[in-house]
Order: sequence, then structure tokens, then C-alpha cells
Amino acid sequence: MVIKPKVRGFVCITAHPQGCAAHVQEQIDHVKARGPLKNGPKNVLVIGASTGYGLASRIASAFGSAANTLGVFYERPSEEGRPATPGWYNTIAFTHAAHKAGLKALNINGDAFSDEIKRQTLDMIKRELGPIDLVVYSLASPRRTHPKTGLVHKSVLKPVGQSYTNKTVDTDKGIVSDITIEPANETEIADTAAVMGGEDWEIWIEALEKEGLLAPNAITVAYSYVGPAVTQPVYRSGTIGAAKDHLEATAKKMDARLQKKGGRAFVSVNKALVTQSSSAIPFIPLYFTILMKVMKAKGLHEDCIHQMIRLFAECLYTGKPVPVDSEGRIRVDDLEMRDDVQSEVASIWEKVTSENVKDIADVEGYHAGFLKLFGFGVANVDYNADVKI
Repeated sequence: MVIKPKVRGFVCITAHPQGCAAHVQEQIDHVKARGPLKNGPKNVLVIGASTGYGLASRIASAFGSAANTLGVFYERPSEEGRPATPGWYNTIAFTHAAHKAGLKALNINGDAFSDEIKRQTLDMIKRELGPIDLVVYSLASPRRTHPKTGLVHKSVLKPVGQSYTNKTVDTDKGIVSDITIEPANETEIADTAAVMGGEDWEIWIEALEKEGLLAPNAITVAYSYVGPAVTQPVYRSGTIGAAKDHLEATAKKMDARLQKKGGRAFVSVNKALVTQSSSAIPFIPLYFTILMKVMKAKGLHEDCIHQMIRLFAECLYTGKPVPVDSEGRIRVDDLEMRDDVQSEVASIWEKVTSENVKDIADVEGYHAGFLKLFGFGVANVDYNADVKI
């Protein structure tokens, strides 16, 4: 069938298998161009491995450090007349490329929050890999069924304490308008932390430790975001921020324990990027379009794979102490948070309207980046050709 993008709200409901494969190959090429990663990981578990930062982490490990990888993800295969999810196609492309390079690439598709998928993962590590020396935790899910209580927790994107009003943009229509979000209640705050906080990450690490499947010098890293003042009320000071606070507190607790065996646990604060999950957060797409414009003009723009190359090559595997901020976090959002970048972003934010948004912000670049997540707009792909889904 001929596959075209079909966008509904903040999600594209189609994905192009050849486009996804070409996008994965682009990321592999970036890693290879940088050259081998010295002293990098060799057996890597990526929880949330099929898109975004998780996928980029897997690619950077495999093609930068010749690592064998096991990816855990929750993706839908194709059905009659309906393409699979992009993460499904990404994983197929990565797996083929890794096998061609002589690397193990193992995959488990299912609910990473569940005890069953954890058990399957542990058994596969025992059979196929041996002790893991890097665990990447990069889950982005709107809900979690708690394995012990059976309760379903749903995350929300809301401010805490009071409502918040600011600008947002419809990236399809280029319309800038004000939006008000009402504050979360205590249950919503707790539920968001249950989904996006550190509890499940810690359960994974404890399970690996119990089975003797963590290498003595193992590193585990989860991903977070801080962002500028304009996004604070709905992000870092909102329900997501409360969840990230829990994630970071969990990292400190695990780090203290793992250091006794030579291991470490970190949170890496990454740059704002167009991802499937971030596109759903109010105010964030407008900030992204402005940020992209400013950072591209300064030659500072990075995608997921550039961020993960820097995280591995300049922070985690330098042979020196890992650089962290005053809160113990790795910061690869340093270019985004530069004073000159944020000053220009704030200035543009104050001036942006529906009439000028396409001139002073990178709406086109944002839209292209969004569609690329689903395999559309990738160079050298014939989007008018019939493809097998």
C-alpha cells in the first residue's frame, strides 16, 4: 500500500516502514561518523527502547561501543490495511542493522511495568547475555497498572497549586492562542508520580541485582528535563515535575547503594526535543518552535542521537568522574540553557503571534521533525511507492 501521514491531534496514526528504517540508519551513521566509544558498555538493557531517547541510547551503545543490547518496549505490529507503530518499524530496522554488524539485538514486546515482562527479560539476559553493565530507563507511558495493587494510574499534564495561562500554538494551522490549564488535585499528582517517577526504575534494578545480573561496575541512567521559566508551571513545577523529583530522589538512593559495588545511578537532564510524548504537553510545542529557530541559527541544534552521543562520550564513559550539577544530575541540556539562547527565546516568546509565528519561530522544522518520528520526510525514500506494511 501507499502510506501517507494521517495526523490526529498530537499523534500521527500512520507510520512508514522504509522511512522509519531510513531514520534509524541516519542515526547509526551519526554514531559511526563520531568513531568508536572507548571503554563503553558491552551488555546493555534499554527499557523503553523503540523511539526517542531510548532508541538513540540503544543505537549509540551498539554502534558506538559494539554493545549487545536487549530492548524492552510496547509496540503494535501491523494489521490488515493498517501499518504498525513507528517503534515497531524502528526496532526491526535496528535489529537487522545490529545483526549485520555481528551484534546481538534481543527484543521483548510488552508492558515493562508488569512482573511478567520483567521475568521474561531476566530469563533472556541469563540465557543470551550475562551481566548487564548499562541499564537505560526511558519509558514514556500515559498509564501504569501497578503490578502489586492492580490499580491503574494515569498521568496528567497539569500545573500544581493554581491554574496557568500562557501561549500555545497549533503547529498544523500556525495559530497562536492563549490556553488555561486548571491545577491537578492530589490524586492526579500522586498518579503521575506513580507512572513517571522512579518506583518502576528501582524495581527493575532491584530485580537485576537479586538475580546477579548487574555487572559490578554497572551504570543505570534515566532521563529528565528541567526547561526554562516559561514552561515551569506546567512542566517542572507541575505534575510532571513532581514525578521527575521522585525520579531524581530515586536515582540518589540507588546511586548510594550501587556505589558500594562500583556502580552508579544517574539522571540525565536532556535537551527539549520533538518526541511523541512532548508534543502532547501544552505550551511546549511553541517553545520548541522558537528554541529550534534560535539554536539552528547559532549552530547548536541537536537531535536525540546527538544528545546520546554526547551523554556517552562526554559524560558516562570518559574514564573520569561523571560531571554533574549541584543536584547530582548530568546536564546535556547545557546548550539549550545557555544564557544567550534563553534570552533570545524569551524575547521571541513575548512577540510571537499567529501573524508572525512562521517567520520568527521554526514551525516548519517542528512539523518536519514530528513527521520524521513516524518515518515521513526522510531523504531518499519514495513515498509514492507501494510498500509492504
